[in-house]
Amino acid sequence: MNFENQSILITGGTGSFGKKFVEIVLAEYSPKRLVVFSRDELKQHEMRQRFPDSGSSPVRYFVGDVRDRDRLMRAFHGVDVVVHAAALKQVPACEYNPFEAVQTNIMGAKNVIDAAIDSGVSRVLALSTDKAVNPVNLYGATKLVAEKLFIQGNAYAGGRGARFACVRYGNVIGSRGSVVPLFVEQRKSGRLTLTHPEMTRFWITLEQGVRFVIRGIELMRGGEIFVPKLPASSIRQLAEIIGPDCRVEVTGIRPGEKLHEVLIADGEARNAVELDHAYVVLPQFSWWDGDGAHQGRKLPADFFYSSDRARRLTEEEIRQLISGFHPAVRAAAVSQ
Repeated sequence: MNFENQSILITGGTGSFGKKFVEIVLAEYSPKRLVVFSRDELKQHEMRQRFPDSGSSPVRYFVGDVRDRDRLMRAFHGVDVVVHAAALKQVPACEYNPFEAVQTNIMGAKNVIDAAIDSGVSRVLALSTDKAVNPVNLYGATKLVAEKLFIQGNAYAGGRGARFACVRYGNVIGSRGSVVPLFVEQRKSGRLTLTHPEMTRFWITLEQGVRFVIRGIELMRGGEIFVPKLPASSIRQLAEIIGPDCRVEVTGIRPGEKLHEVLIADGEARNAVELDHAYVVLPQFSWWDGDGAHQGRKLPADFFYSSDRARRLTEEEIRQLISGFHPAVRAAAVSQ
């Protein structure tokens, strides 16, 4: 895909993913326009210091909320590609504020789809999560609904040309809200809190996530869910590496928290293919015209992709991941 002739917009663009997305796209591609859409003007001001929107820069900042369809319509005018990253993501916050989670994650997704179709956007890729598979918390449930909306958005688009797809991946190591910065902060007190000693999670870096999204935009025909091949680790491993001399206190699994996460459920495997770098869950609707678009290996019908069965990160791999995101623990992580 030639981004030089494309106008790209990212919702939730001032978040961890959005900033890394803008960094990589500006460094390696030459988009005609790169619009950062978010509701926090302070974060936009701070981001503007690093990525100015003056002179010959293609970057533009647009204050707005995905809950506001009219604002999205205005923002999407002349846009070719949308990356939908805006969401309420904190599991406990969504549990205690369910209506807010529904308004942003579900109604916001609907607004993005409607605005994209009516504004002539050609491709929309939405970010989803492993928590959308067999969800046990409200965050996962809202993202499952959002996935369904985006897949079926292709039917609503009809012949207008808009195409919708999703990427689904695990925890972003080092991002705001992840357990890594929490452990880094807790190690100052000499005490780390662990919800369950056997808990496992998939891990992906911000850069890997951004590059996977860009690849998904290039490959999508409309209706796919792209799932990267990710390693996993136990949360205890992270705790022991970040705070080797700290006391670990087990606090119990929080409301809506799983022991292990799943990226592909067994019921999805029969509709998925395996590529060298990813799995692709294909839609099973009459409008799907992508037969042969993703030449890959069919998965066994009983395939189940969970964090307790995935390849485990080695201690050295975990140290490298942690040291790359937190200079404060780089020396300790590398030297142990």
